[in-house]
Amino acid sequence: MSTTVTAKGQVTIPKAVRDLLGIGPGSRVDFRRAADGSVVVVPLDTNKQQSRFAKFRGHAGKGMSTDEIMALTRGDD
Repeated sequence: MSTTVTAKGQVTIPKAVRDLLGIGPGSRVDFRRAADGSVVVVPLDTNKQQSRFAKFRGHAGKGMSTDEIMALTRGDD
């Protein structure tokens, strides 16, 4: 499997490799030099660094409408 390096030094990791490593958008990876001189891509385990609530961030659901908020702040019943 091969890929091309862009002028900015970027590459696209082939889907099969992303699936194998379990990485996706926003994933962090490390490049390590093996004893034989090859370079290995290692996914960083960010789950240990994130709180158990991180996966729920941004998923609060439908909020109150502006009219409902205004009624609540005015004390309307």
